[in-house]
Amino acid sequence: MPEARKEVPMYAEERRRQIASLTAVEGRVNVTELSAKFDVTAETIRRDLTVLDREGIVQRVHGGAVSSQSYLTTELPLDTRLRSATTAKTAIAKAALQFLPASGGSVFLDSGTTINVLAGMIKDVPVAPSLSFVTNSLPIAVDLSSTGELNVQLLGGTVRAITQAVVGDTALRTLALLRADVAFMGTNALTVDHGLSTADAQEAAVKSAMVTNARKVVVLCDSSKLGSDYLVSFAALDSIDVVVTDTDAPPSFVTELTELGVDVIQAD
Repeated sequence: MPEARKEVPMYAEERRRQIASLTAVEGRVNVTELSAKFDVTAETIRRDLTVLDREGIVQRVHGGAVSSQSYLTTELPLDTRLRSATTAKTAIAKAALQFLPASGGSVFLDSGTTINVLAGMIKDVPVAPSLSFVTNSLPIAVDLSSTGELNVQLLGGTVRAITQAVVGDTALRTLALLRADVAFMGTNALTVDHGLSTADAQEAAVKSAMVTNARKVVVLCDSSKLGSDYLVSFAALDSIDVVVTDTDAPPSFVTELTELGVDVIQAD
């Protein structure tokens, strides 16, 4: 009798995120195909789908699941999100470094968790001391300024506890006066119809201002967010230049983005 395949415990959350993305992009998934794709038992996949159904991300049907049509509003604490999809975020951040501007350039750094990883890498890039950085992320500002060598401006305003992002009128008034060569943006979700979206309207307003006032917009987005849709859209696809994602991105979604004029880089 063949030995049953064993689930890798630390992989469960990331697998569910990828299942959610596949369901959103393809519209429907089935247990048999998911079991083969992730090399786990059918029962494990059924449990995954039950969890995702309970969270409102997918809708369970016989033999699999279909995409939920509702806009998501759930937000997870910063430390929880930082521990999610860590391998993908590291690869994505490393690939995004190539878009740093030349010496003397300016950079917007959004408050996304993958941007946190990027900021940690930026500190070691030789051109970094010659660049000007503007961010609305408390952790990123602290991390970059800890070197004592980088020019870092933290936007003023109100801090959202759950994301540690600065939001509000003060931040928006400051951003209205600033321009950047490159904006590195995070997002909760990315769809063709809704573009980039997030859960909070105030945070979306800051993100939108960064996108508007940057010459080049680079989105750092792991594959689990592709096809998902959150309540507040902050940027349409025609305002995005590059999407850096991972190799688990659904090929059909990558093709669609490319056909719409977005450069897609799949980091491994």
